[in-house]
Amino acid sequence: MEQLTIGQLAKRTGLRTSALRYYEELGLLFPAGRTASGYRLYDPEAEQTVRFIQQAQRLGFSLNDIRALLSGVRQETLSDETVVQIAERRLLDLERRLTELLVVHHEMESFLLELGKAVHHADPSAEAFFDRMIGQVCAHPPGQLRADSILDWLIAQTRCALGITDAGTALDALRGQHVHIWEQDGGYQILVVSQDPAVESALQALAQLEATCHAHPSPQLERHREGLLFTASGENAFIFARLFLALERE
Repeated sequence: MEQLTIGQLAKRTGLRTSALRYYEELGLLFPAGRTASGYRLYDPEAEQTVRFIQQAQRLGFSLNDIRALLSGVRQETLSDETVVQIAERRLLDLERRLTELLVVHHEMESFLLELGKAVHHADPSAEAFFDRMIGQVCAHPPGQLRADSILDWLIAQTRCALGITDAGTALDALRGQHVHIWEQDGGYQILVVSQDPAVESALQALAQLEATCHAHPSPQLERHREGLLFTASGENAFIFARLFLALERE
């Protein structure tokens, strides 16, 4: 089968030749040989390899992960466990980023509701406009949170203590509670808008359950002028943001 020059491979894949040389430097792509004048030559299968790299990059896989996958395929040492570990790392990262968007969407909903009330008092004629906008935001949430399945998976991946302790009683008391959530200092601030002693006890129980959890630093709870402020820190703090978003809708 006729081999491809680096220029031909670049044209077929839509990449610059410099990108292909960079892939070679990283150990992702290997020329099959060189011409008499020293130009790189590639087997036709190299096009499929490059397209695999491009797709994996679009999905957010790191070049190190891509190299590990390709190396395993070439050496026939790629195991199901390796693939699962690499894919789960990437999925966990996506869940962190998705949580950021869900939190912003949630707070936009609350912001529009409050803004709509203020505008209505100032200008009743604007009520219909805000009703339509609020209806659009509230009626089309960015996907159902599927609390049980998503949170169970997240907790299992991080070995969070919530997955191995009986948090059911505490969580039951928090269902339906209105919350405000925002990112701060690498974690999440979760304001539960309630002064109910039962809610405070549930939050304290939740914080105590997580006090010895190795997946993240111990959550902190303090009273706030608008309710109770639950602070989760560390790279896995997003689990608490997802948890409280799910609880509010239940």
